[in-house]
Amino acid sequence: MTGRDVYLVGSVPMASARDVFREVSAALGDRLRWLPDGETADRLDWVAGLEGLFAEHPAFEPSGRAFRIHATAPPRMRRVLKAGVKPGDVDFGNLGYADHAIASYAEFARQQAAGTIPARVKFQVDLVPAHSVLWLFVEDELHAALDPVYNAAVKRELARIAAAIPRDKLAIQFDVASAVFARLERNETSPYGRDRAESTETFARILIDFGDAVPDGVDLLFHFCYGDSNHRHVVEPTDMGDMVAMANRIDAGLSRRVQLFHMPVPRDREDDAYFAPLKDLRVRAGTEICLGLVHYTDGVEGTLRRMAAARRHCKQFLIGTECGFGRRPPETIPRLLGIHAEVAAVG
Repeated sequence: MTGRDVYLVGSVPMASARDVFREVSAALGDRLRWLPDGETADRLDWVAGLEGLFAEHPAFEPSGRAFRIHATAPPRMRRVLKAGVKPGDVDFGNLGYADHAIASYAEFARQQAAGTIPARVKFQVDLVPAHSVLWLFVEDELHAALDPVYNAAVKRELARIAAAIPRDKLAIQFDVASAVFARLERNETSPYGRDRAESTETFARILIDFGDAVPDGVDLLFHFCYGDSNHRHVVEPTDMGDMVAMANRIDAGLSRRVQLFHMPVPRDREDDAYFAPLKDLRVRAGTEICLGLVHYTDGVEGTLRRMAAARRHCKQFLIGTECGFGRRPPETIPRLLGIHAEVAAVG
């Protein structure tokens, strides 16, 4: 089959995982290699559904300071530890990722056995490291101390998922979002580093640790992102340089191969300057790149322009959107899937 394969980042605003599997498979079929459950219901807005974990946690109390990831994003009340509570005392318990994944995989397996989902497609589960979650819900001074505590809970979820789902049917995606790339773009000081270089090293070390925790036989995927709150990035990327540097550092540090790195392309970037850093990509053979250059708002025509620009710098790549579909009105999803299908066939 000529053309390109399609990659889905995560959320799809449909009623259930059953609907996501059926509708996405019908639209994209053999263009797919991995298929998420759509992160439906209260998971559509990415990690926003975890707010209750902090709001109801006995170790935390409101700080009294609201936080916005950008000027038009909704405010969130961050939290601090109650008096006398130490970071090591915090237990995050069940995060829910494994519960959802195990239930959704049962439906995935039924539809794949029935031929609805193509045989080669693997079930994709998206996990979010602490730096993105804590950024929204906890004050900065606690990030460094709580990061390993929360990530230990994520690893427990990963272990449960890998124990319950056949390895040759499973892919794990780690979301590396604006908590990372906005800080790198701004070259700012944060609990993770004094500047871009130190922060890149810290974040890469965390992600390498996660990647090496993914068992052999399970596909490993990384989704890079600059945010999608109110359909806005937290900060606009200058070019793909920070993403290429992060991919190189992760790949060099891992004891295993990454199956795919996903990198977003803003709608207005069809210039050579944006894609030029791809010449410095140094990942091992067999690792693939997905460029998130499909945009609903300018459809097939705009997507083809961005693909033409990308091909001048990277011949082989999958296509996808910049982020998940979860913040998009459900009635737009059939056309968005249709855009993917049309441009994938062009190649």
